[in-house]
Amino acid sequence: MSILVVEDDTAIRTALQRGLREREHAVAVAATGLAGLEQVLRDRPDVVLLDLGLPDVDGLTLISMIRTASEVPIIVITAQDDDPTMVRALDGGADDYIVKPFGTDQVAARIRAVLRRGGKGAAPSSALRVGDLVIDDRTRVVTLGGEPVELARKEFDLLWLLASRLGEVVTKREALAEVWQQAYATSDRTVDVHLSWLRRKLGETAAEPRYLHSVRGVGIRMVDPGESGR
Repeated sequence: MSILVVEDDTAIRTALQRGLREREHAVAVAATGLAGLEQVLRDRPDVVLLDLGLPDVDGLTLISMIRTASEVPIIVITAQDDDPTMVRALDGGADDYIVKPFGTDQVAARIRAVLRRGGKGAAPSSALRVGDLVIDDRTRVVTLGGEPVELARKEFDLLWLLASRLGEVVTKREALAEVWQQAYATSDRTVDVHLSWLRRKLGETAAEPRYLHSVRGVGIRMVDPGESGR
Protein backbone atom coordinates (compact mmCIF):
# COMPACT_ATOMS: atom_id res chain seq x y z
CA MET A 1 0.00 0.00 0.00
CA SER A 2 1.30 3.47 -0.86
CA ILE A 3 0.71 6.30 1.59
CA LEU A 4 1.48 9.99 1.19
CA VAL A 5 2.01 12.04 4.36
CA VAL A 6 1.56 15.80 3.87
CA GLU A 7 2.82 17.30 7.14
CA ASP A 8 5.11 20.25 7.84
CA ASP A 9 6.13 19.14 11.34
CA THR A 10 9.37 17.20 10.84
CA ALA A 11 9.01 15.08 13.99
CA ILE A 12 5.47 13.96 13.19
CA ARG A 13 6.27 13.41 9.53
CA THR A 14 9.31 11.28 10.36
CA ALA A 15 7.48 9.29 13.04
CA LEU A 16 4.61 8.45 10.69
CA GLN A 17 6.96 7.53 7.89
CA ARG A 18 8.98 5.24 10.13
CA GLY A 19 5.98 3.67 11.85
CA LEU A 20 4.04 2.98 8.65
CA ARG A 21 7.12 1.63 6.88
CA GLU A 22 7.57 -0.80 9.76
CA ARG A 23 4.08 -2.04 8.85
CA GLU A 24 5.37 -2.70 5.33
CA HIS A 25 3.72 0.27 3.62
CA ALA A 26 5.40 2.41 0.98
CA VAL A 27 5.45 5.90 2.47
CA ALA A 28 6.20 9.18 0.68
CA VAL A 29 6.25 12.54 2.45
CA ALA A 30 5.73 16.20 1.59
CA ALA A 31 6.34 19.21 3.82
CA THR A 32 4.09 21.62 1.89
CA GLY A 33 0.65 21.49 0.38
CA LEU A 34 1.68 22.17 -3.20
CA ALA A 35 4.38 19.51 -3.05
CA GLY A 36 1.78 17.10 -1.71
CA LEU A 37 -0.67 17.96 -4.50
CA GLU A 38 2.03 17.36 -7.09
CA GLN A 39 2.79 13.95 -5.59
CA VAL A 40 -0.89 12.99 -5.51
CA LEU A 41 -1.22 13.75 -9.22
CA ARG A 42 2.09 12.13 -10.17
CA ASP A 43 2.28 9.07 -7.91
CA ARG A 44 -1.41 8.29 -7.25
CA PRO A 45 -1.04 7.02 -3.66
CA ASP A 46 -3.63 4.74 -2.09
CA VAL A 47 -4.15 7.07 0.90
CA VAL A 48 -3.23 10.64 1.82
CA LEU A 49 -2.61 11.72 5.42
CA LEU A 50 -3.08 15.48 5.40
CA ASP A 51 -2.27 18.09 8.02
CA LEU A 52 -4.44 21.22 7.91
CA GLY A 53 -1.82 23.67 9.21
CA LEU A 54 0.46 23.76 6.18
CA PRO A 55 2.85 26.66 5.49
CA ASP A 56 1.78 27.44 1.92
CA VAL A 57 -1.82 26.29 1.39
CA ASP A 58 -4.66 25.96 3.87
CA GLY A 59 -5.38 22.26 4.36
CA LEU A 60 -9.10 22.69 3.74
CA THR A 61 -8.34 24.38 0.43
CA LEU A 62 -5.93 21.59 -0.45
CA ILE A 63 -8.64 18.97 0.12
CA SER A 64 -10.78 20.74 -2.50
CA MET A 65 -7.82 20.96 -4.89
CA ILE A 66 -7.14 17.23 -4.56
CA ARG A 67 -10.81 16.38 -5.01
CA THR A 68 -10.95 18.14 -8.38
CA ALA A 69 -8.50 15.58 -9.76
CA SER A 70 -8.56 12.49 -7.52
CA GLU A 71 -10.81 10.33 -5.38
CA VAL A 72 -7.89 9.15 -3.23
CA PRO A 73 -8.99 8.61 0.41
CA ILE A 74 -7.92 11.58 2.55
CA ILE A 75 -7.45 11.27 6.30
CA VAL A 76 -6.97 14.61 8.03
CA ILE A 77 -4.34 14.64 10.80
CA THR A 78 -4.47 17.87 12.75
CA ALA A 79 -4.34 19.58 16.12
CA GLN A 80 -7.56 21.47 15.26
CA ASP A 81 -10.29 19.67 17.17
CA ASP A 82 -13.10 22.23 16.89
CA ASP A 83 -16.39 21.07 15.43
CA PRO A 84 -16.68 23.62 12.56
CA THR A 85 -13.26 22.68 11.18
CA MET A 86 -14.07 18.97 11.31
CA VAL A 87 -17.39 19.55 9.55
CA ARG A 88 -15.74 21.63 6.82
CA ALA A 89 -13.06 19.00 6.28
CA LEU A 90 -15.55 16.13 6.00
CA ASP A 91 -17.99 18.13 3.88
CA GLY A 92 -15.08 19.23 1.69
CA GLY A 93 -14.13 15.68 0.80
CA ALA A 94 -12.04 14.24 3.64
CA ASP A 95 -12.81 10.62 4.50
CA ASP A 96 -11.71 10.65 8.15
CA TYR A 97 -10.34 13.02 10.78
CA ILE A 98 -7.74 12.28 13.48
CA VAL A 99 -6.82 14.80 16.17
CA LYS A 100 -3.24 15.05 17.41
CA PRO A 101 -1.65 13.58 19.42
CA PHE A 102 -2.16 10.09 18.02
CA GLY A 103 -0.28 6.81 17.76
CA THR A 104 0.76 5.01 14.59
CA ASP A 105 -1.47 2.07 15.51
CA GLN A 106 -4.50 4.36 15.50
CA VAL A 107 -3.51 5.86 12.15
CA ALA A 108 -2.97 2.40 10.65
CA ALA A 109 -6.40 1.28 11.90
CA ARG A 110 -8.08 4.33 10.37
CA ILE A 111 -6.32 3.66 7.06
CA ARG A 112 -7.62 0.09 7.03
CA ALA A 113 -11.14 1.27 7.84
CA VAL A 114 -11.15 3.93 5.11
CA LEU A 115 -9.92 1.46 2.52
CA ARG A 116 -12.54 -1.09 3.57
CA ARG A 117 -15.29 1.50 3.19
CA GLY A 118 -13.92 2.40 -0.23
CA GLY A 119 -13.66 -1.20 -1.35
CA LYS A 120 -9.85 -1.28 -1.37
CA GLY A 121 -7.73 -3.61 0.67
CA ALA A 122 -10.73 -5.56 1.89
CA ALA A 123 -10.72 -9.30 2.39
CA PRO A 124 -12.24 -11.21 -0.56
CA SER A 125 -15.26 -12.12 1.54
CA SER A 126 -15.83 -8.38 2.27
CA ALA A 127 -16.99 -9.52 5.72
CA LEU A 128 -15.98 -8.43 9.19
CA ARG A 129 -16.17 -11.01 11.98
CA VAL A 130 -16.55 -9.98 15.60
CA GLY A 131 -17.18 -12.93 17.88
CA ASP A 132 -20.30 -14.71 16.59
CA LEU A 133 -21.25 -11.65 14.55
CA VAL A 134 -20.54 -11.57 10.80
CA ILE A 135 -21.13 -8.36 8.84
CA ASP A 136 -20.82 -8.53 5.04
CA ASP A 137 -20.51 -5.11 3.43
CA ARG A 138 -20.93 -6.43 -0.12
CA THR A 139 -24.23 -8.22 0.46
CA ARG A 140 -25.21 -6.13 3.51
CA VAL A 141 -26.08 -9.35 5.30
CA VAL A 142 -25.56 -9.67 9.06
CA THR A 143 -25.63 -12.95 10.97
CA LEU A 144 -25.31 -13.62 14.67
CA GLY A 145 -24.43 -17.18 15.62
CA GLY A 146 -25.33 -18.20 12.08
CA GLU A 147 -28.80 -16.67 12.29
CA PRO A 148 -29.71 -13.66 10.09
CA VAL A 149 -30.19 -10.27 11.75
CA GLU A 150 -32.53 -7.93 9.88
CA LEU A 151 -31.21 -4.37 9.96
CA ALA A 152 -32.44 -1.14 8.43
CA ARG A 153 -29.98 0.71 6.19
CA LYS A 154 -28.71 3.16 8.79
CA GLU A 155 -28.54 0.44 11.43
CA PHE A 156 -26.27 -1.57 9.13
CA ASP A 157 -24.13 1.48 8.32
CA LEU A 158 -23.69 2.29 12.01
CA LEU A 159 -22.82 -1.33 12.85
CA TRP A 160 -20.31 -1.49 9.99
CA LEU A 161 -18.64 1.73 11.15
CA LEU A 162 -18.28 0.43 14.71
CA ALA A 163 -17.02 -2.98 13.55
CA SER A 164 -14.50 -1.46 11.15
CA ARG A 165 -13.03 0.44 14.09
CA LEU A 166 -13.17 -2.48 16.51
CA GLY A 167 -11.87 -1.57 19.95
CA GLU A 168 -11.84 2.17 19.22
CA VAL A 169 -14.23 4.68 20.72
CA VAL A 170 -16.35 6.25 17.98
CA THR A 171 -17.81 9.58 19.03
CA LYS A 172 -21.39 10.47 18.22
CA ARG A 173 -20.25 13.33 16.04
CA GLU A 174 -18.08 10.93 14.04
CA ALA A 175 -21.03 8.56 13.65
CA LEU A 176 -23.25 11.42 12.48
CA ALA A 177 -20.67 12.52 9.93
CA GLU A 178 -19.92 9.00 8.66
CA VAL A 179 -23.39 7.44 8.66
CA TRP A 180 -25.76 10.36 8.21
CA GLN A 181 -23.37 12.77 6.42
CA GLN A 182 -25.04 15.52 8.40
CA ALA A 183 -22.41 15.97 11.09
CA TYR A 184 -23.82 18.28 13.75
CA ALA A 185 -26.99 19.32 11.98
CA THR A 186 -28.59 16.16 13.35
CA SER A 187 -29.19 15.59 17.04
CA ASP A 188 -27.07 13.13 18.99
CA ARG A 189 -30.41 11.52 19.81
CA THR A 190 -30.40 10.03 16.31
CA VAL A 191 -27.35 7.94 17.20
CA ASP A 192 -28.83 6.96 20.57
CA VAL A 193 -32.04 5.70 18.98
CA HIS A 194 -30.30 3.66 16.30
CA LEU A 195 -27.88 2.28 18.88
CA SER A 196 -30.83 1.19 21.01
CA TRP A 197 -32.41 -0.60 18.03
CA LEU A 198 -29.09 -2.28 17.21
CA ARG A 199 -28.65 -3.52 20.77
CA ARG A 200 -32.12 -5.01 20.82
CA LYS A 201 -31.49 -6.87 17.56
CA LEU A 202 -28.14 -8.14 18.84
CA GLY A 203 -29.78 -9.42 22.02
CA GLU A 204 -28.17 -7.02 24.47
CA THR A 205 -28.99 -3.90 26.47
CA ALA A 206 -27.13 -0.76 27.50
CA ALA A 207 -27.02 -2.12 31.04
CA GLU A 208 -25.67 -5.49 29.91
CA PRO A 209 -23.77 -4.91 26.65
CA ARG A 210 -21.92 -7.62 24.76
CA TYR A 211 -20.75 -5.96 21.55
CA LEU A 212 -21.71 -2.29 21.88
CA HIS A 213 -20.27 -0.52 24.91
CA SER A 214 -21.06 3.10 25.69
CA VAL A 215 -18.19 5.21 27.01
CA ARG A 216 -19.92 7.89 29.04
CA GLY A 217 -19.41 11.36 27.65
CA VAL A 218 -17.25 10.08 24.77
CA GLY A 219 -18.99 7.64 22.43
CA ILE A 220 -19.41 3.96 21.58
CA ARG A 221 -16.86 1.17 21.37
CA MET A 222 -17.47 -2.20 19.74
CA VAL A 223 -15.66 -5.17 21.28
CA ASP A 224 -15.36 -8.91 20.73
CA PRO A 225 -17.24 -10.48 23.69
CA GLY A 226 -14.70 -13.30 23.75
CA GLU A 227 -11.87 -10.86 24.30
CA SER A 228 -13.56 -8.22 26.45
CA GLY A 229 -13.35 -10.09 29.70
CA ARG A 230 -17.11 -9.92 30.15
